[in-house]
Amino acid sequence: MSNRRGFLQNILAGAGVFASARVLSAQEMDMSQGMEGMNAKRKLGKKEADHTGGPPVLVQTPDVPDLPFRMDGGVKEFHLIAEPVKQEIVPGRIVDLWGYNGSAPGPTIQVTRGDRVRVIVDNHLPEATSMHWHGFDIPIEMDGAPGSSQDAIAPGGRFVYEFTLNQEGTYFYHSHMAMQEMVGMIGAFIMHPKEAYKPRVDKDFAIIMQEYAVLPNINVPNSMNMEFNWLTFNGKSSPANTPLIVRHGERVRIRLINLGMDHHPIHVHGHQFVVTGSEGGRQPESTWGPGNTVLVGVAQARDVEFVANNPGDWMVHCHLPHHMMNQMSSMVGPMSRRNGMPAGLDMERGMGMLRQGSATSEENGPSVGRGLGVSSTAEKTMSNSPLKAGNPMPHQDMPGMQQQGTQMGKPDVSQDANSVPGFPQDAFMEGPMMAMDQMVDKPENFGLRPGWSGFMAGMMTFVRVLPQDKYDHIMELRKKREGNKPLRMDMPGMEHKHE
Repeated sequence: MSNRRGFLQNILAGAGVFASARVLSAQEMDMSQGMEGMNAKRKLGKKEADHTGGPPVLVQTPDVPDLPFRMDGGVKEFHLIAEPVKQEIVPGRIVDLWGYNGSAPGPTIQVTRGDRVRVIVDNHLPEATSMHWHGFDIPIEMDGAPGSSQDAIAPGGRFVYEFTLNQEGTYFYHSHMAMQEMVGMIGAFIMHPKEAYKPRVDKDFAIIMQEYAVLPNINVPNSMNMEFNWLTFNGKSSPANTPLIVRHGERVRIRLINLGMDHHPIHVHGHQFVVTGSEGGRQPESTWGPGNTVLVGVAQARDVEFVANNPGDWMVHCHLPHHMMNQMSSMVGPMSRRNGMPAGLDMERGMGMLRQGSATSEENGPSVGRGLGVSSTAEKTMSNSPLKAGNPMPHQDMPGMQQQGTQMGKPDVSQDANSVPGFPQDAFMEGPMMAMDQMVDKPENFGLRPGWSGFMAGMMTFVRVLPQDKYDHIMELRKKREGNKPLRMDMPGMEHKHE
């Protein structure tokens, strides 16, 4: 008996490398987290616990609409308009982007494998554009690469793309003009299989990652800049974006799409997932392995799946620290601790091109005088720091702040914080940011802890794993907001299941 046990142990040890890459089924993932998930599934009933077969569910792209279509014979016809877009990325911060049909990113297109598709693209931009179908196996005439496969679409012009799709997975469309990509011109293009993958998911979400460099007092992104201060999920910076709402025990897929200048390691709190797909389609199950962070490179997509067996409001975010901030600005922290924060000076030093001294030396401080250059004088210095002695800028007592739903208090730091090397950081992030729970109020945020928004910024959102009663309540609030209209359009041959 002992010899047999030793033989089996040797076999298992030799196969360890293969075991690490094996598929984690829904059942295996539940067991890896204990019995709670399995018990929750039994409570949900047979329909929610069934992860086999059937039509796929529609993808939800929070904060981004779906693109409707009309049937022209056997062809699904879509209409995209490339145009300037004014978009509020957080309350009060409106930026001038370029997108499609009034949205940046553009509306999500959803089709089924085998569909014949026609997309009419009108150019309402002041310059030429083109449309590339990223990862599509289609004729060269439809590829959308200007100069090599077609003439660019002139301002006021139109191009009609038509092709048959024999792929499945997470794809996307975007302008093939590089700078246009940098100011918003991308959208998700989901190709569903005719039958749902196994194990079948109950909720399917898409998140598009974009970043912008928008200088203070300017609304147009600098598409040449390599330092980005606004990082977005589906065109919104946290806390303005809409959480992903799921029932406890449901199987969830999140499709992550990246078309920018940075790679993004996306981390999911509270759950282990498997990566099931890329921008090339569904991956073989032999490649699946457990994880909780996936690197989504530029021009890539990654599909992750997990069973939502751990109740709570779990963060989903890019783990690059600078991508968890809004409107970062170099030297904001140190300047807030100086005896006064002048503003102005000549253009060269205002742009950071110093002539002498260091960045923090007194002679390089700008002024609020009316003169220019060396002739300017600091008529009155001001502080914007609640930690600095003197006359700090008021926060909680500012007129209208409470009415707007802003909750600002004194940062929680030690009395000797200013004497500690490394404090404060450039972005002045040592405490909660400006909380704005009421300003971003929506049904999907119902029940979050008070002040939650003060710790959410950049590429961050929640996946909210809720018990049935709380889930139902949020769905009712959502229906009231939408006037009891369906949240998404139904597609022939696909299941409309967002509740």
